[in-house]
Amino acid sequence: MLKQRVITAIILAILFLVALFKLPTAGWYLLVTILVMQGAYEWANLAKMDKNGARFFWLMVFLSLLATVWFYTSATAEQKYLLQVSVYGVAAFFWLLIVPLWLKGKLQTHDPEWLGLIGWIVLLPTALAMLDLRAVLPQPWWLLGVMGMVWVADIAAYFSGRRFGQNKLAPSISPGKTWEGVAGAVVAVLAYVVLIMFATGMAQNYVLLVFAVAGVALSVMGDLFESSIKRQAGVKDSGTLLPGHGGLLDRIDALTSTLPLAALVMLLSTAA
Repeated sequence: MLKQRVITAIILAILFLVALFKLPTAGWYLLVTILVMQGAYEWANLAKMDKNGARFFWLMVFLSLLATVWFYTSATAEQKYLLQVSVYGVAAFFWLLIVPLWLKGKLQTHDPEWLGLIGWIVLLPTALAMLDLRAVLPQPWWLLGVMGMVWVADIAAYFSGRRFGQNKLAPSISPGKTWEGVAGAVVAVLAYVVLIMFATGMAQNYVLLVFAVAGVALSVMGDLFESSIKRQAGVKDSGTLLPGHGGLLDRIDALTSTLPLAALVMLLSTAA
């Protein structure tokens, strides 16, 4: 299983990097749309939607993406900024306030309609962040840097958890995750960010260290939230698209919580 996971991960990484750096803007928009629509398909299954409900949800996500892309090509800078702040603000409210309550069991629902709204909140800001963070610089280093942070956290948590894990993080949601895994993720991500700080001449920008720790916390929340949804649905994986990894949502769960808030931080910092 581990060998299959590694092979799939390497292939995905190569394909993603080629797309990230070589696709034109229109091609990147199309790729993001395809990824999000696959995520919407998997989410509809997790939410136990009937056929009509799943079709409506899929259509709403698609039309939202279509409207966003159209708006991006025609809106003024001020209009685009208002859209970004609104979408990322909703995402921040959801991940920082709603999800912690959800994970504590104080605010949960099995209703497919409510879960559809949650799916929309999870997927659309992620798509918008993938568009925005890629466009920050002539080359998409911001997006790659944030995604790299999430990948480092995921890998470090997996191996440190397997080697040292004893204290369960959330046994009722994801029994395999441990506090030792989280600690390993924090150490690895801090090292990753420090290397980037020195490599890019930002060695004095200590705020990035705070961002690194916050990024690990967000990635853990994204992972646990999707695990909670899967446990509620009675399935191990969100799908079977990726050999050894499950579905697309199983690979981007931590990104759905980190990318929108990273984009919000970037947006507010550049506007200040």
